[in-house]
Amino acid sequence: MNPIQWRDVQVGFELPSLTLPAVNRTTLALYAGASGDHNQVHIDLDFARKARQPDVFAHGMLSVAYLGRLLTAWVAQAQIRSLSVRFTGITQLGHVPTCSARVIERFEAAGEQRVRLAIRCASQYGDDKLVGEAVVALT
Repeated sequence: MNPIQWRDVQVGFELPSLTLPAVNRTTLALYAGASGDHNQVHIDLDFARKARQPDVFAHGMLSVAYLGRLLTAWVAQAQIRSLSVRFTGITQLGHVPTCSARVIERFEAAGEQRVRLAIRCASQYGDDKLVGEAVVALT
């Protein structure tokens, strides 16, 4: 990974987007096993229907993990200073998550050159599922 240079990143710069495969039952089962989050609304159709959902749906933290992948494809994990998100929608089976980020601020803090990013994870229909911000240090 070539280090991203502070001088090359301006406000408005967009990271290459990350599009994942459509969410399916296998995705949810694998995430439940890896994360330890076995909430039935994500893996049990009958339970989801009792909760007035048409079917099981993705864990919100799965989309956060996808945003983490977007960031670590751009900078090393050690350069991430903060990540905050707000859940804005449910990722249903069949949704194709796409993560994106755009530089909204350049600043210096603690002797580092940093950028603040507006981040989002949306479905193939353009509906936001997560929105938030991340701060990363650059060289």
